[in-house]
Amino acid sequence: MATTNGKNSADIGFEEQIWAAADILRGNMDAAEYKHVVLGLIFLKYISDKFEERYQALLDDDDDVEDKDAYTEVNVFFVPPIARWNVIAEAAHKAEIGTVIDDAMRAIEKENKRLKDILPKNYARDELDKRRLGNVVDLFTNIQMIEHGTDKDILGRTYEYCLSKFAEQEGKRAGEFFTPSCVVRTLVEVLQPFKGRVYDPCCGSGGMFVQSAKFVNSHSGNIGNLSIYGQDANPTTRKMALMNLAIRGIEADLGKFNADTFHNDLHSTLKADYIMANPPFNLSDWNDGSLNDDVRWKYGLPPNGNANFAWMQHMIHHLAPNGKLGLVLANGSLSSQSGGEGEIRKKIIEDDLVECIVAMPTQLFFTTQIPVSLWFLNRNKKQPRKTLFIDARNMGTMINRRLRELSEGDIAKIANDFNSFELGKLDDEAGFCATVTTEEIAKQDYILTPGRYVGLAEQEEDSEPFAEKMVRLTGELSTMMQESYTLDEEIRKRLGAIGYEV
Repeated sequence: MATTNGKNSADIGFEEQIWAAADILRGNMDAAEYKHVVLGLIFLKYISDKFEERYQALLDDDDDVEDKDAYTEVNVFFVPPIARWNVIAEAAHKAEIGTVIDDAMRAIEKENKRLKDILPKNYARDELDKRRLGNVVDLFTNIQMIEHGTDKDILGRTYEYCLSKFAEQEGKRAGEFFTPSCVVRTLVEVLQPFKGRVYDPCCGSGGMFVQSAKFVNSHSGNIGNLSIYGQDANPTTRKMALMNLAIRGIEADLGKFNADTFHNDLHSTLKADYIMANPPFNLSDWNDGSLNDDVRWKYGLPPNGNANFAWMQHMIHHLAPNGKLGLVLANGSLSSQSGGEGEIRKKIIEDDLVECIVAMPTQLFFTTQIPVSLWFLNRNKKQPRKTLFIDARNMGTMINRRLRELSEGDIAKIANDFNSFELGKLDDEAGFCATVTTEEIAKQDYILTPGRYVGLAEQEEDSEPFAEKMVRLTGELSTMMQESYTLDEEIRKRLGAIGYEV
């Protein structure tokens, strides 16, 4: 699943302008349908702007402006003449504008092998209002995306912001492609994927990969030290991921086609250094019986009614000897005993893989109110036979009536406490975090709910003597009751003045 931008919502400006422009296109179209139209246009406008920028630089230096290598060598996609934005802009209010855009997409794919079969080519269809499409082209024509950032990040932010808005509008269906940014950043900040193989077996639109690349860049690392692997079962979601990565200059192996990870593992021999994923919550009917003897179920066959431990064991199977993984799972996975899940969890704990469990606050997801936790597993723990429990349920800030976000400070607190735990320097904090031995977990029947281990937060000591408090509180109550009586009398008088008796 993917993510929105790496900034908090309050910092967004340019992205909102793009969204407002794109929203004009919607008309009566489903959000699930028109997101591909909008994201394709954003992608097309941006690569056109980047091409034009490079084109002008070559022109100024008297270099060959039609030399493809002159563009690819600086990681700019070559845009053939019929696909350049000036051609699209000139056709904005012509009946054939949809066909012009489709032809542009095909021409770009032909010239850039990385984009083959990725770009949307359905702008000519009858259901798409060509007048509205022309209006959006006009708006995009007046926006120079390269002026809003020195690198590809502005389009990436815009792309991901629009993904988040589509997720908000699509509701439950958005779970196929979207994971909130603050959840992804928490996974990344704890795992710290500086270099090596990064894998997401249900990658959505590529948010885990984008945040990993941002982490490397923000720590002055080299993105070339990351090798990206993933797959997704949904063909249009996979295309969104490839576009999302392409505009950031991230090369990834997402397999040659979309595929169900359980039944067609496209990276069957991969051993990854970092695995990050937000698999579908409590997925049922994932196994038709053909997977019963699969080598991945080292700790037991997961029940067909719930794939939580199938996802986890799939990822453990793909971990390198020193590999780490972070995944989002519904809270039921922490304590469930049904279908053999309790025994599977016990064996994973006894194999000393569970390094940290973080209970997350509610209302982080557009798609569900199911409470979730983050699981961090490690094949080579720095604190053997110990697990860190963090209860983060009181963290975060409501950004609207339905949605909560973890702040940068919240994420840093979780990551810093995890780092201190790894160094053996973390003190327990009542109500928030605790370091617990495997033996203590066994005494709790291998249930991993953080609240069992962190206890209750310490309450501020009340120094007011009981007798004095009772005098104060009864006095306050008497005053409030008198005020209530006075207000009642005033209401009666006013109603009586207009002929009503109470």
